[in-house]
Amino acid sequence: MDKKKHKEKQPEDANAAQQFADDQAHEAGDVKLMELEKILAEKEAEAAANWDKFVRERADLENYRKRVQKEKEEIQKYGNESLIMEILPAVDNMERALAHTDSDSQDPIVTGIRMTLDMLLGSLRKFGVVPLETVPGSPFDSALHQAMSQVEKEGQEPNTIVDIFQKGYLLNERLIRPAMVTVAK
Repeated sequence: MDKKKHKEKQPEDANAAQQFADDQAHEAGDVKLMELEKILAEKEAEAAANWDKFVRERADLENYRKRVQKEKEEIQKYGNESLIMEILPAVDNMERALAHTDSDSQDPIVTGIRMTLDMLLGSLRKFGVVPLETVPGSPFDSALHQAMSQVEKEGQEPNTIVDIFQKGYLLNERLIRPAMVTVAK
């Protein structure tokens, strides 16, 4: 009978051993699964961080492209400003010379100065340079005019332009040289 009991216990012990082995394997599998889940979570976080870096770098690159394009347009639009600023005094001198001549004069020198001035002004217009329209009696605007002096003038409103010393110019609608004026007190 002891042998019978021993035989009966063996299967239970074998089942227990098998169950114990299964439990151990299951626990080992759970531990391995937890480790893999942890590694997966770390990799997902790393992938999210890399994606965020990629998106930021992409945005930075796009902003850089836009900035370079804007700078390129600015250079094309206003790059010749220094050359224009060198030419404007010659235009001023020709206008002053013509102001001291008779407007109906047929003198070849006066005619040559007029033609040269017209050519210069035409060339400047092609590149977006236009004179600032300033007339005596118009209101003084510090954004467009530079006051050289103030004088009292009867019959003229205060803070209006009395006289123009030098024309102002715009380059593509941006002021490159203010008009030099005398302002009424």
